[in-house]
Order: sequence, then C-alpha cells, then structure tokens
Amino acid sequence: MALLIFSEPVHRYWFIAQQPRDFDNEKNELDSLTASWSWTQRDSAIGKSLERRLFSFDPNTVSNEDLIQLGFNRTLAHRMVNYRMKGGKFTVKKDLMKIYGMDSTLYRRLYAFVDLPEKVEKENVVKSFGKKETSVIEKFDLNTADTTQLIKVYGIGSKLSRRIVTYRDKLGGFVSRAQLTEVYGLDSAVIRELFKKSFIHENFKPRVININTAPEKELGEHPYIKYKLAKAITTYRFQHGAYNSVDDLKKIVLIDNVKFEKIKPYLSANP
Repeated sequence: MALLIFSEPVHRYWFIAQQPRDFDNEKNELDSLTASWSWTQRDSAIGKSLERRLFSFDPNTVSNEDLIQLGFNRTLAHRMVNYRMKGGKFTVKKDLMKIYGMDSTLYRRLYAFVDLPEKVEKENVVKSFGKKETSVIEKFDLNTADTTQLIKVYGIGSKLSRRIVTYRDKLGGFVSRAQLTEVYGLDSAVIRELFKKSFIHENFKPRVININTAPEKELGEHPYIKYKLAKAITTYRFQHGAYNSVDDLKKIVLIDNVKFEKIKPYLSANP
C-alpha cells in the first residue's frame, strides 16, 4: 500500500521534473507578438501632453478657449467668464484666487503671465487750501436710475441692472432701499455698494392700485399681492361692497399686520 501511494509522486518527479523543458515554441510566439507591436517614444508622448504654451493674458478680457489653453479646466474657465459677465472685475493678480475652485498651483504657474499689477497704487491726494480732497461718489435716485447708471456700481452687470429696473417697475417704485434684498441675484456685497451710491427721495410716492376698481389680474401682478390674495381682495369687495379705506383689508384673513404694512404704500381706496 505504501509503494502504491508513493509511486505516483516519485514517477512524476523522476520522469517529468528532472527532464529538461524546451520553451523554444513559446519564445518564438512571444517574439512574433513583440515584433507586431507599434512603439512610440516616451519623450514624444510627454511632449504632446505638455504641449501647452503660456502667454500673457488679461483676466478681464481673455476668452474661454484661451483659459483652457493656459491650463484651466472647462468648469473653472466657464466660472471665471461668468463672474465677469455678472459685473466682476479683476484689479490685481491675486484677484484670480477669488474664483471658487482656483488651484494655487495653477495660480503660481500663471502668476508671471497675468497682465495685472501686483497691487493697486494709492490714489494721489490733491491738496487744496491745506485740506485733502477725496473723490466724491455721485449718488443717484434709485427710482429714476436706468440700467446705464446701475451698471456703474461694482458687481452689477447688464442682466442684474435689467432685473432691478423690472422689479422696481412691477412694484411701482422702491419706498425703501431694503427692498433691494428682494431682487433675485443681488448678494449682500452688491447691495452695500448700492446703498452707498443711491438714495430715495423722502417725498417719493409710489404708483398705487385702487382696490375698489382694479380687476383681479391687475392686483395679482403686483409682487406683494400675487393671485391668491388678489382673488381674496376682489371677493371681499364683491360680498361687502367698496372699501372705505385701505385699512379695511385687515378684515381679510389672509392679510396679517406684517403683510398689510408691506402692501399698504402701493394701494389706495380713493376713486
């Protein structure tokens, strides 16, 4: 039994493992495969991947395609162009880092090619009669300003300026500069700039809607009323007759004190 058990391993070792093996056929096959492959030089492949020439550029005017050529990815290039379209401006080199997602490594590589100063020089102060004169910001009336005036405010482009004018016209005019926060797309920094450069006349009277004669559609188009409240106003008028004053709107359940104070400047009950 022992001979039978160990005879197979002994036979395999002696007659198979100890015999020399011929790998000529496998070697010839590998040589033929290697000869059929096409080889490219490593240096040329790297050269193509790095085939990117740097050039001087102004971040305020450079195109989307040139940004990609400089090493920006498509998302970052689009974000930078979009920032300019919204009124953003690059003043010094480090302003590039304001763009969300800007890589510090890419910034350092392009630093020497950015056609902007490293820092803004202080404006010369003119002395007159022993006093320092500083530039005066010319303020404008927020209710009469057109898009041309609004675009001059840092951070406001053509789209935002049209949006401000459109919202103002729908309201009937701004009675408070705080209403600028209701304009879609205006961030807090831009609103602060508008506060500095605009004003509202104390005697300004907005365009009002007569709640006794205005149809439901006209009331519903006002940003503070909308169609649900417009229907409630006209329904109450139909059931109870003409309003004696704007204060009668408080009798409508949908109008609380906060809502009433908001819409009051834009409504009238007089013929």
